[in-house]
Amino acid sequence: MTTDQLTNTAPPRRRDRPLWIAVRHYLEMVVAMVAGMVLLGPVWTTATAVFGGRGILDRSDVGALVMATNMAVGMAIWMRHRRHGSIPIAQMSAAMFVPFGFFLVPYWLGAVSGDVILVGGHLLMLPAMAVAMLLRPGEYTHHHHHRVPASGPSRARRVGAAVARRWPSLLALVVTVSAWANDPLPVEPWLLLVLPGGYLVFGLWRREFGNRRVLAIQLAGLAAYVLLALAAAGADERLAAVLVAAGWLAHTGWDLAHHRARAVVPRAYAEGCMVFDVVVGVTILLALWPR
Repeated sequence: MTTDQLTNTAPPRRRDRPLWIAVRHYLEMVVAMVAGMVLLGPVWTTATAVFGGRGILDRSDVGALVMATNMAVGMAIWMRHRRHGSIPIAQMSAAMFVPFGFFLVPYWLGAVSGDVILVGGHLLMLPAMAVAMLLRPGEYTHHHHHRVPASGPSRARRVGAAVARRWPSLLALVVTVSAWANDPLPVEPWLLLVLPGGYLVFGLWRREFGNRRVLAIQLAGLAAYVLLALAAAGADERLAAVLVAAGWLAHTGWDLAHHRARAVVPRAYAEGCMVFDVVVGVTILLALWPR
């Protein structure tokens, strides 16, 4: 008889372990930061264009502080949705600004360039977030559940919960939103290998390849995309673009199959990848449309 049988308890699932919960909190905040930066960036650009002073955003110090503000806003909104308190939100917001602050005085004195502010601030931001989490470990090592009123959740709360469940799709749309308004950058055929490569990396990390059949399927997918990339690399520019677009669009079926099977990759990754693949593929085809 095992210990679990004697105690009549099952070992916690991996996603319920404190370390895994903390990692999930960290990744969620990073995603919220990126969303805030992408969504609020155009707001600043439009505002400065309308009210004057557009060139001020070209200053590295101003640009860094604006970027930190955008990330802090996105992250604070998500943390509030997750029912974090004001103090943890303030500490995590400080983790957005303090890393850039280290470089402002040297920049004003001419000791460092503007690139140092941006690169250095972003590099220090990630460990600064980890430090903020270590200051309050209990805040980030358990799930934050929503309180539901006795009369049931309001419509606004139900809508918010539905949006929260679809965050992978929303993130994918945020990341690719600029592609709808602008011509996409040239997509190299070899970038197609990222699609099956991501699944292999996740599968190895999650130890999903104990079943050789699953590994064989993933390797077959990689081989197919290697052949597609070779074909696109040897074709003329227009045909190459069509082949690359077809590769991105075809991968949505791969994403959907894995999402439904809950296999190899997290469902959030499969969902976000599915939306991202569609947007990239359609955008490339739209760019080829006669004007």
